[in-house]
Amino acid sequence: MRTMLAALVAALVALVSSPALADESKPPALPADLVAGEVSFQGSGGLTLHGSVVSQASPKPGRPGRPGVVLVHGAGTGTPREKLLGEAVAFARQGMSVLIYDKRSEGYSLFTRSYSQLADDALGAVGALRSQPGVDPAKVGIWGLSEGGWVAPIAASRSQDIAFTIVVGANALYPLRQQTWAVAAGLRKAGVAGSLVDQAEPKLYRVIADGGMFPEPYFDPEPVIASVRQPVLGIWGVHDLLTPPRETPPIFAAALAKGGNQKYTFRYFADADHAAHRTPDSGVTRLPELAPGYAELVGSWVGEVTAGRAPAAQVTGPAPVQAEDSIGVPPAEWWESAWTQLAALVLFLVAFGGYPVVAVIRRVRRQGGPPPVKVARAVSAGGLAVVFGAFSYLFYLVMTGGKLAVPGPLVGDRPAIWLALQAFTVVTVVCTVLTALRRGRASARGERVRIGLLVTGGAVLVPWALYWGLLLP
Repeated sequence: MRTMLAALVAALVALVSSPALADESKPPALPADLVAGEVSFQGSGGLTLHGSVVSQASPKPGRPGRPGVVLVHGAGTGTPREKLLGEAVAFARQGMSVLIYDKRSEGYSLFTRSYSQLADDALGAVGALRSQPGVDPAKVGIWGLSEGGWVAPIAASRSQDIAFTIVVGANALYPLRQQTWAVAAGLRKAGVAGSLVDQAEPKLYRVIADGGMFPEPYFDPEPVIASVRQPVLGIWGVHDLLTPPRETPPIFAAALAKGGNQKYTFRYFADADHAAHRTPDSGVTRLPELAPGYAELVGSWVGEVTAGRAPAAQVTGPAPVQAEDSIGVPPAEWWESAWTQLAALVLFLVAFGGYPVVAVIRRVRRQGGPPPVKVARAVSAGGLAVVFGAFSYLFYLVMTGGKLAVPGPLVGDRPAIWLALQAFTVVTVVCTVLTALRRGRASARGERVRIGLLVTGGAVLVPWALYWGLLLP
């Protein structure tokens, strides 16, 4: 059932939100000093992908075959090649031929993807670039941004045709831990503290992953990194709000060292964001310009590596800014699984929603009934508001979270919406106790059952609300 639901939601999301692919026959607009040639190649599963190779219009005479680099997108379905055109232009001006391509949408969505499949797509692009006129096939490497930082090492570990690997904003953490940290960091940057960020947000991600709605949640990049034998250039912006910039590089370095690879250069760039673009506000806003010196570093480093002068292990640049460490996100236990949460939601819907439904039916049928218990009405209304309000608010934060978290008005360091939900929870619990005490006054058996079901829902609400932080400060 949850697989069918995930597939349905994924199809709807892809239908309304997937960007159109770039025109296969029209090269991207380029400055006068650069040219682009169109290419097509086979990706994973025989899918035909399309891209452009950007190079200098007039390469220096006498220069041997150019180095080449394939750019691998970050997360997003059907991302057009133009998304990485800024990087392609900058790297091409450093003397490289740069292949950018339209990312697949087939087999890739918000809820379904395979890094292995994406790596095979990238290997198809590497093969296409190696066959281009003027490109030295022995000097072609791969570059991956963000999600591409998981993909590029997989591709490099599978092929000796890749001469070097460059990652930007890459993660050495498993995806669920990285994403949980990113949304929590965004909330904290917005001034939020307390149970919402400490309890509810990470637990929601555990439930989403358990329900099959988070792709590759526990993909372990460390063994892959350890199997990379090519020289590696790692680049991080000091204001990265999507990858823990202080944690990831040491893990990345340790994994390379475990595999016996000391040929890496790691560089932090000041005033730079997740993609190593300039940022005026500590990573929230991404400017079109690359960080000063970024493109030049790539050009000189690739030149040295492809000339046979592999770098020794080194880490340079200013210290990254990371306020909080990431935390582990273990798989959900049975009592907090997606199925258990779904069962609780059904119980709440029947218990809290059944009370007013019965009253409406009685009124439509003009049947008499016992006088209403006012506190029972409060349990019904409060329970529905708490359960569905909490999940609606949490899913809103997850879908709009990360570096641009917008939790709404704050009261101190607590979102007003979350405080209101907590207040509704307390009122609902108190009214549940009062309703239970008055249950004996109901003379009709059917009314006692109706109120008993309502009280059961209120009783189950207590541990449920404690789990989600609604009864915690």
